[in-house]
Amino acid sequence: MRVLIATDAWEPQVNGVVRTLTRTIAELRAMGHEVEVVSPDQFTTLPMPTYPEIRLAMGAYEPMQERFKAFEPEAIHIATEGPVGLAARRLCIEWKLPFTTSYHTRFPEYLSARIPAPIAAGYAYVRWFHRPSGRVMVATPTMREELDKRGFRNLSQWSRGVDTDIFKPRDPSGPYAHIFDGLARPIFLNVGRVAVEKNIEAFLELDLPGSKVVVGDGPQREALIEKHPDVFFAGARFGDELAAFFAEADVFVFPSLTDTFGLVLLEAMATGTPVAGYPAPGPVDIVPGSGAGFVDEDLRQACLDCLTLDRAAVRAYAMKFSWRASAEEFFRNLQPYPEPEKTRFWKRLRRLTRLRRRREAAPRSVAPRAEAADALAIDL
Repeated sequence: MRVLIATDAWEPQVNGVVRTLTRTIAELRAMGHEVEVVSPDQFTTLPMPTYPEIRLAMGAYEPMQERFKAFEPEAIHIATEGPVGLAARRLCIEWKLPFTTSYHTRFPEYLSARIPAPIAAGYAYVRWFHRPSGRVMVATPTMREELDKRGFRNLSQWSRGVDTDIFKPRDPSGPYAHIFDGLARPIFLNVGRVAVEKNIEAFLELDLPGSKVVVGDGPQREALIEKHPDVFFAGARFGDELAAFFAEADVFVFPSLTDTFGLVLLEAMATGTPVAGYPAPGPVDIVPGSGAGFVDEDLRQACLDCLTLDRAAVRAYAMKFSWRASAEEFFRNLQPYPEPEKTRFWKRLRRLTRLRRRREAAPRSVAPRAEAADALAIDL
């Protein structure tokens, strides 16, 4: 199947949405599907206010029409609610193309944390954005229930996976075995975007033994370094080195209240490092009863409780999650066109394109007849 994915979150951004999409696309291609990605790097962009690392696409609508026509997708998925997603949504509605969407971040809370915008206004926007979607994919049952109560419809679950070959238990002889040398044990680790919506200060202000480590970059990093000189801020790390930070830590701490899943939870567990978090969407769906961590309104207590867990059992729990299973679930959620309808649509669209080009090349006196042919040729 030809699958087009429109997303505002894409490389070089480093976050859970990008990791989810890149791994899902890799699995879909391995399964034999053809995938086309429409992302901000293909357009003129401007930095996002308050977060310049994220680039916002400008003027995406007209170029996207050509991308749709050239690829002729059999399924369309819109992953984000930004400019790229808006352009794809508009096109699908105007051309009467069915599409699916996904809800990756608690966008209204995220927005409210950055600018003085009421959360109710944010939910009004995302409800409007997702309303025409054939299916709105969400990562956890808790998030699905919450969105249902807020008036969202057509909700379907799309879980996540973890690469257990990269994220694996500590290797005492590996190149990063001494990554925390000089730091007092136990090591309490946080990995992710260093930004206000991640609630990192809730972790940094805890009275815990040992050392706190933050891996990642973002707009709040410099302010937090100045405010918490006792915390080791390691910056952004990738690949095997990032996996080693997870593996060499004693507890992974996830204080976020705005994530809908949190891939880093599974990545930590895959290395054998237990997870402490609040009972919020993501942790509350993955951690309780797993033997791989604790959730508690008292985050400090959850952190201390994690020190008692068996790392082998933590790893075993993470092995239940795979990216192939996640991609298969995503594919089942897609709403492809029925074959006859799909064929008719793209034939009519190609015919309309030819008629428009002919009209543009014709003398003015011919234009009215061309317009009439236009109207008769296609009814989108």
